[in-house]
Amino acid sequence: MKAKLVPVYFNETMDSEFDLRVAEISELLKNEAEFLKPVAIGTDIPDADAVVFPQLIGEAYRKIEDIKKINIPIFIITSEFATVAMWDWEIVTWMKDNGIKPFTPYNIDLTKTICRAVALKKDIKNTKFLVFQDNPGKGMQADIFKRFYWWEKECSELMAEKFGVTIIKRSYKELNERANAISDKEAEKVWNKWDFETENVPHKSILSAVKLYIAVKEITDKDDTIKGIGANCLNESYYSKTTPCLAWNMLYEEKGIIWACEADTMSLLTEYLLSKSLDTPVMTSNVYPFLMGMAALKHEKIQRFPEVSDADQHLLIVHCGYTGLMPRAMCTQWTLKPKVLAIVDDNAHMVDCRAPEGDITLAKIHPSLSKLLIIEGELESYAQYPGSDCRNGALVKIKDGRKIMNELYSHHDILINGHKAAELNMVANIFEMIAEEI
Repeated sequence: MKAKLVPVYFNETMDSEFDLRVAEISELLKNEAEFLKPVAIGTDIPDADAVVFPQLIGEAYRKIEDIKKINIPIFIITSEFATVAMWDWEIVTWMKDNGIKPFTPYNIDLTKTICRAVALKKDIKNTKFLVFQDNPGKGMQADIFKRFYWWEKECSELMAEKFGVTIIKRSYKELNERANAISDKEAEKVWNKWDFETENVPHKSILSAVKLYIAVKEITDKDDTIKGIGANCLNESYYSKTTPCLAWNMLYEEKGIIWACEADTMSLLTEYLLSKSLDTPVMTSNVYPFLMGMAALKHEKIQRFPEVSDADQHLLIVHCGYTGLMPRAMCTQWTLKPKVLAIVDDNAHMVDCRAPEGDITLAKIHPSLSKLLIIEGELESYAQYPGSDCRNGALVKIKDGRKIMNELYSHHDILINGHKAAELNMVANIFEMIAEEI
């Protein structure tokens, strides 16, 4: 999946310098973009994902009406380093003052991000998300789960309208019936091909998890447009002898299929857009601001948050007993362990994993699909509460806890290693969303 970029030149700049710049940036972006034949400003733009100006000169002021007519994203990549050149801010300012919104990446990571994002914007129209559920309004925690927007028909329809994503729903009960019918011998043969670190997980539990992977893989192998997956695994856990945590990791590593816990398609959409645009693994987890007090603590069966000097500026990140279900590529530690939550089968499992301490970013798409919330913070440490539903949670410091309390879109947020606000602002703009940064 590469972006199709068409270089545009002014009549006064189709020279050796223009050719050199196109050659330089083409080489630097060879994994992210395909460069089409250059065209002159004012002529028809061929089928492409974005226009690139590799060179700007004063003629741009006089051709502003022609630039206004360009109806695809405009990238200003005018330096030999595949970034905007510092000399071009005056022309860029003139463009903006005339209602044009060019992208001006100032480091190559930003340039690669916007290339991947425009390619994804076209490709996502052929994308399907597969979710397994039967009756989300009932179940082990129906009083909680029946509140969520992602179960609504309107949510799926809006995703299709805005992004072209199709939500496919299948029975979680039938999936597990198929998994249970798979022999131990077949599961053992598949498991022997993998190498996952485990701790105190009975072999019977591992085979149950592998059987679920085999059953899901049978479906995804028949349709390569399935790019995301999830299951109502907690609320309808009575249908399953296991949890899908290991299966999701296996499908991600083998086929690049993104997952979201609890069949949360809003989180799945956010994960898919951000992971593909940034080319990095991401994960979803529950966010517990310290300001929530006992309303958060009771759910995790703990009595107090970790001791910190500025409690209002901290979050505890916990899901299903640990920090959350992360891809191994995101972690400094990843170990399959027995289940923690009482509402899942005793044969189930979960992953105790740690992202690296340091810079981290939280993000989530608004239910209207018109905004992207971005929160940069610092993952300071990990907190353990033996015997609770928080055996190993992440402690994250953020800038403005009180503002976050008023702005959070959901209890589920997507976590990304590093500070990524600059990249996410550009991704939001590519997908015509407003970036709301805290």
